[in-house]
Amino acid sequence: MGTCRPSAGGCTRQTLTPPAMERRVFLCRLDELPDGQSRGFDPLRSGQDSVLVVRQGRDLHAWRDDCPHQPGTAMAWRKDAYLNRDGSRIVCHAHGARFDIATGVCTLGPCLGQALTRVSVLLDSDDRVHVVLQTPQA
Repeated sequence: MGTCRPSAGGCTRQTLTPPAMERRVFLCRLDELPDGQSRGFDPLRSGQDSVLVVRQGRDLHAWRDDCPHQPGTAMAWRKDAYLNRDGSRIVCHAHGARFDIATGVCTLGPCLGQALTRVSVLLDSDDRVHVVLQTPQA
């Protein structure tokens, strides 16, 4: 889809990006994710976890399971093992990087200052946890 935008040299062609549609994907019930714990999910049904969620009380922090230091690298060394021993940081077990749970910013390691990619997560009125995926509209 294109549009013509007037400019000094005539008409400049612009491509418009169609708006994205939101799609909710159910992950789990809130009580299935213990407070202070993390869990990986496969909302795209690809056969491997692509999203990690950390619960802190009723706050949920969701991130792509993808280290910014080396894209495509899963961060857990075993299923759902995303946090350090005291549960205060997300850890990339491949590189030793540490990330702030609330902001996703790397605080230690080879990707210092970079951040995880946030994923929209929703807790509905029935305490069901959903991830909100953006899909391009055709």
